Amino acid sequence: MSTPKIRIRGLSKAFGSKVVLDGIDLDVETGTSMVIIGGSGSGKSVLLRCILGLIEPDAGTIEIDGENVLTAPRGRQEILRRQIGMLFQNAALFDSMSVADNIAFGLRAKHSDRDGPVPSRSKARELAGGILQQVGLDPSVGQLSPSELSGGMQKRVGLARAIAGQPNILFFDEPTTGLDPIMGAVIDGLIVDCVQKLGSTAIAITHDMASAQRIGNQAAMLYQGKLVWQGLAADLMNSGNAMVDQFTHGRREGPITMELRK
Repeated sequence: MSTPKIRIRGLSKAFGSKVVLDGIDLDVETGTSMVIIGGSGSGKSVLLRCILGLIEPDAGTIEIDGENVLTAPRGRQEILRRQIGMLFQNAALFDSMSVADNIAFGLRAKHSDRDGPVPSRSKARELAGGILQQVGLDPSVGQLSPSELSGGMQKRVGLARAIAGQPNILFFDEPTTGLDPIMGAVIDGLIVDCVQKLGSTAIAITHDMASAQRIGNQAAMLYQGKLVWQGLAADLMNSGNAMVDQFTHGRREGPITMELRK
């Protein structure tokens, strides 16, 4: 069997008495698009942040290409994580930069020594025009500031920045949040096209079941910090698992109960 692109074993994280991740085991094979679903507070975002190195887990291992990122030397950790491109929930563009400079930042940040000399800012801005075209935007959009863009255009620019360095791994945090159904479908289509063109391995977290089935070929569900189901994304609406069925169909009655904040 081939080594998974990402292998997670026994991953745990708590904030005080609140256990957010409770012994997660997950394999994401190379070239797979994995969608992770679950309610608010189920641990989806914390899982991504642990892989990205933004949060340090309390226990467990995270391997990329068979190498444990958590125990690797800092320089090696940076090299392994440089493979990752990220589309944040609200695009998270730099307001002080033009669209072209935002994409150029992503291009330069993901550059490694093996790619040759780091492109100059002017060269990176020039390349940004071609990357904008990959997400369905005219190169002239590069001259605008993020504040001049609609929500859908901001998502496209965020996607352009994420793919600028041609990453082997792509993460998507609620990619259709705040978009109407048509624009959501457009963004999903662009995500699928970009992932396939790059040959990347992808992980997306989402509450949008239509989006989950468009983006993913594999799926998993988190509930109370545990992985309660894994299967085909095509089976999300008919999984045979009571928790998944309640969540995907939005049923009030079932094994999932809403926790009241004290």
